[in-house]
Amino acid sequence: MTEASMQGNWWLWTFIGLLLLAQSTVLFIHARNRGGRAWFWGLWGLTQFPSPTLVYLLLQWRRKRKRKLEAEGETD
Repeated sequence: MTEASMQGNWWLWTFIGLLLLAQSTVLFIHARNRGGRAWFWGLWGLTQFPSPTLVYLLLQWRRKRKRKLEAEGETD
């Protein structure tokens, strides 16, 4: 890349940085409130997008579903 094209794309790099920072912050706070490896999710959220968010949401959905099934089994 030439220096001119790098200077023209500063807003793109800024957007990517802010996106990664926001993702890692949200994952960290949500995991801390749920009691599950907050530092792991926060650091992983800084490295790539959107894989950490998708994996976190999938794991949360499975955990919630498992708890719901266990609760229904206790009432039977």
